Amino acid sequence: MNRRIFSSIALVACALASAPTFAADNKLVMGVSVPAATHGWTGGVVYWANRTKAELEKQYPGAKVIVKTAGSATEQANQVQDLQTVNKIDTLVILPFESAPLTKPVAQVKNKGVFVTVVDRGLTDTNAQSAYVAGDNPGFGKVAAEYMAKRLGGAGNLVILRGIPTVIDNQRVDAFNEVLKAHPNIKVLDAKHGNWNRDDAFKVMQDYLTRFKQIDAVWASDDDMAVGVQKAIAQAKRSDVKLVVGGAGSKDYIKKVMDGDPIVSADVTYAPSMIADAMKATAEARIKGSEMPATTIIPSVLVTKENASKYYFPDSPF
Repeated sequence: MNRRIFSSIALVACALASAPTFAADNKLVMGVSVPAATHGWTGGVVYWANRTKAELEKQYPGAKVIVKTAGSATEQANQVQDLQTVNKIDTLVILPFESAPLTKPVAQVKNKGVFVTVVDRGLTDTNAQSAYVAGDNPGFGKVAAEYMAKRLGGAGNLVILRGIPTVIDNQRVDAFNEVLKAHPNIKVLDAKHGNWNRDDAFKVMQDYLTRFKQIDAVWASDDDMAVGVQKAIAQAKRSDVKLVVGGAGSKDYIKKVMDGDPIVSADVTYAPSMIADAMKATAEARIKGSEMPATTIIPSVLVTKENASKYYFPDSPF
């Protein structure tokens, strides 16, 4: 996503994270740890991380930014340890592969004096972080549920595809379900993890289509998973599904909304360029010795045909 869409970023400061000034001979050594590009959204994260590395090293001569990608929680935990012991980082910006397995390794690094900014997938213990930057995950679920309830007219059968088991997935689903409490005639048939992956989502949706003869709507909760969902629906030649809502604002799904796709009529933003926001804010705070908000939240916005052109960037990697 283009940086222009973040002109309305909301800063929610629960407290101010400490950011001591660096001495002239003590240059920033920042480690950036993110999941590998296993699907579109993380592909965007990797793109923005590497792009921002180059920008920061140019902006702050002498600063060093090391970007690592991991294909599993175990690999990422090992990389975090290596960044501290081998690369001697003093600052870590991390988007955890999963919440629980990364909490202890990150806490260990923080306890050794490393400033830690956690992005997107929160840890299970906030004491393990110095600052947190994320999209509005409760808002992500709330916005989607409100739109779907309205489109369904307050009644119908709905299935849910969850992401990877993480704090943010819990926040999204909890907020979604909270909205549906006011719509008792909307029945949630099942909710299973599709792991933000189109192949996994395809299999989950195949199972749903086999077990349930009437599905009115699908909350895919991610644009990559929505791809798998729609593939399964087409393959099964089902005509009962009238609405599929994904999320994250991929260019392909924003284009569907723009073009008036009969099933994909809306999307919810959650841009991968938040890693860039986190890296820049952390670097500035560390180098200048300024205070960084302990929590920074980027709002989730409902994208419909009326405003989709504002969120469509065909040259972006996601």
